[in-house]
Amino acid sequence: MSQRNALVLEQVQQRAATKAASGRGKSLLRPLLMGGGVLLVALASLLFWLFGGRYISTDDSYVDAAKMSLSTDVTGLVGQIYVQDNQHVIAGQPLFALGQGSFAIAVNSARAQLDQAVQDINAAKRGYQMAQAGIAAQQALVKKDQADLARYAAVLGNGGATRAQYDDTRFTLQGDQAKLVQLQAEAGQQLVKLNGNPNIAPKDTPEYMNALANLNQALLNQQHSVVRAPFSGTVTDVEQLQPGMMLPAGTAAFGIVSDSDVYITAQPKEDQMTWVRPGQSVAISVDSYPGQQWKGVVESIAPVSGSQFSVLPAQNASGNWVKVVQRIPVRIKILSGPKGLKLRAGMSTEVSIDTHHHRHLSDLF
Repeated sequence: MSQRNALVLEQVQQRAATKAASGRGKSLLRPLLMGGGVLLVALASLLFWLFGGRYISTDDSYVDAAKMSLSTDVTGLVGQIYVQDNQHVIAGQPLFALGQGSFAIAVNSARAQLDQAVQDINAAKRGYQMAQAGIAAQQALVKKDQADLARYAAVLGNGGATRAQYDDTRFTLQGDQAKLVQLQAEAGQQLVKLNGNPNIAPKDTPEYMNALANLNQALLNQQHSVVRAPFSGTVTDVEQLQPGMMLPAGTAAFGIVSDSDVYITAQPKEDQMTWVRPGQSVAISVDSYPGQQWKGVVESIAPVSGSQFSVLPAQNASGNWVKVVQRIPVRIKILSGPKGLKLRAGMSTEVSIDTHHHRHLSDLF
């Protein structure tokens, strides 16, 4: 064999040895990589589970605010409207007023009735005094009649008085006694008007109290005919109220939304509520303001799920019932946030509640 052929054979043998060694290395590395990858995924999953139970997040949350439909408890024609749609108002500011003519007439009439009640009471007191004076005079007249009758009766037998004189005196006494009873009855009627007390003050009589109550009701109606803002906020749908409209009592005029009592209503799933408690901190992001964040705190948790107040609640007793994960309303108080960004009721938000709960390996067993 030539030297050249020996060199080529040696190179071929070296390559074969290298290839064999590489094959043995790959066969050992492959199961090692596969086992290590599985172990790494399992370890990552375990760590994610251990540290993933602290924060509860949901995008089923919205900005909410105190709001109400304004109305009044009196009926009347709309007189004046002092605000415009979407105008900001402060608490106590007049919003609209019903026509004041009928309410002013009612107040004046009630005042007149109150004055008339005072006059009637004073007249009853004077009438009672006159009745007492009449009773006293009639009692004196009855006593005179009784004395005359006694004198005629004493001399009737010996001819000092005639039978006719005696009878006239007796009939006169009976008539004066009957008139005395009538005067006493009239005095009693006057005393009833005075509630049994001839010296009663007018303000202590039922007639005065009733008239005063009517006056107070008329004044209250007049006061309620001017509707004022119950809290500061923004009025809405003002255009649906126009001057000259008849507004029945209790009918909604337009709405107002508070700008101070603003909060977040979130509805996490029931299986997320295990560790949620009032007082826990909340991170809030609003879809309308990307990249901005508000801070809040869990203020309260509803005692029932949202479906309990639905128009058609689930019928669990039916045969075709399907279990649906329920959502529990959570009220979140807003503590702070970016300046100049106004939160409006109904805006979509995302919240993350820090429950401070940590999972443990023992929870797996």
